[in-house]
Amino acid sequence: MTRLFTSPREKVGSTSDLQSAASGFTRRNLIGGALAGVALATTMTSGAATAAAPMRKSGSTSMANEPFQPVDVVKIGLIGMGNRGMGMLGSWVGVPGAQVVAVCDVRADRATRAADRVANAGMSRPREYSGSDESFQKMLDTEELDLVYIATPWEFHHAQGKAALLAGAHVGVELPIATELDELWDLVDTSEQTRKHLFLMENCSYGRNELAMLKMAHDGVFGDVTSGHGGYLHDLRALLFNDGYYTDDWRRLWHTRSTASFYAMHGLAPIAAAMDINRGDRFTTLSATATAAKGLADYRERFIPRDHRSWNEEYINGDLVTCMLSTAKGRVVRAEHNVSQPRPYSRINTIEGSRGIFEDYVGGDGTGARIYSEPRHSGDTWRGASALRAEFDHWLWKDLEGPAAGGGHGGMDYILQWRIVQQMRTGQVPDIDVYDSAAWCAPVPLSVMSLEKNGRPVEVPDFTRGEWKKLRLGLDSVRSTMPAVA
Repeated sequence: MTRLFTSPREKVGSTSDLQSAASGFTRRNLIGGALAGVALATTMTSGAATAAAPMRKSGSTSMANEPFQPVDVVKIGLIGMGNRGMGMLGSWVGVPGAQVVAVCDVRADRATRAADRVANAGMSRPREYSGSDESFQKMLDTEELDLVYIATPWEFHHAQGKAALLAGAHVGVELPIATELDELWDLVDTSEQTRKHLFLMENCSYGRNELAMLKMAHDGVFGDVTSGHGGYLHDLRALLFNDGYYTDDWRRLWHTRSTASFYAMHGLAPIAAAMDINRGDRFTTLSATATAAKGLADYRERFIPRDHRSWNEEYINGDLVTCMLSTAKGRVVRAEHNVSQPRPYSRINTIEGSRGIFEDYVGGDGTGARIYSEPRHSGDTWRGASALRAEFDHWLWKDLEGPAAGGGHGGMDYILQWRIVQQMRTGQVPDIDVYDSAAWCAPVPLSVMSLEKNGRPVEVPDFTRGEWKKLRLGLDSVRSTMPAVA
């Protein structure tokens, strides 16, 4: 199969809760009623490339609404102890009922540093695996793990995620879970075959504003939700050229391989959740545009010495890649990716409907949020979102604000990790499943396909194979507690 990306490196690898939520489902049916009659065909632009779902593998069944088998202690193995892996380590150690039993990195010093940190926190020292690209497989073959967390460069996510599923573990993967359509399907199929969950470690889905916006949308604050706007706008130029920050320049090198929306999931995922994507609606088509690739070359020209290895690189990924996604219910989502130009940080986080709108990141410091909702508001004036956020604050933030304060990214890292461990210990259905993860990551390869067709729409696969038509819980979860540690 023709690959969308070329890489200089080889890829490694040789029930009461549902009853409690029934009223929420009813509300969402009412909210979406005006849109529900929109025929699927109206969202499928003429000439869109087809992406029919392959037949489910023999003996496999859907993982939608599949609960974890409960365990008293979640035994965790970590693959990739670089910046992100080490950044998440403290919360894995600190979440009640989680035990880091193994750490893995190609570089031995990183695995040792991670093991030291766990031991210094008063926990049993995890076993170390390092020294080669196959060290992760040795860890999977040796350890009995409940959860594998993967924080390696993007090109390794598919192979390592699949291997962890085949080893009998549930898997949390940093963004994206894979970069090719066939790889996304392979992870869906492998999850269904092994009966183990694989999910995107989408921490921004657990942001306080994002979860409050979700609850507002599902409670009808915005009326019939018709559009959304999200993405990842983050000036990474200094980090991309910072020797050693991204090991072997892996993230900068992606900008030499293709024009694609590599990393819009941080903003796209919360919008998708608010729209019940895969839970009553689904993405149907995507069309992409891209600006010229100017930002990285300009930064290099001004700040990077001429003898630096980056001068051998040609940057081809557009500075701003924009994807327009249509849904089965006639909604439209705009997803953006830009890490190559000077600008304040934003995930955009905007949703609009027949009775109101929510906009995030509008303050001068990039942290503000504003809202307008009828009949609460009248006149031509925005309102601050703080009052409604307090009214619709998600139970996770109400219960965990204190412990989360020490976690990364304003606490949403800790809440994500705490929630995964809690769901695994109590036998709940995961908030984010493999179908969500595949749909949120599909714009990576689909943007390439659309741009190769001069921006024409391409079809977004139905990774759920029809299950999207059934309303079900996701991030709009019912309050539950963490079991005490024996």
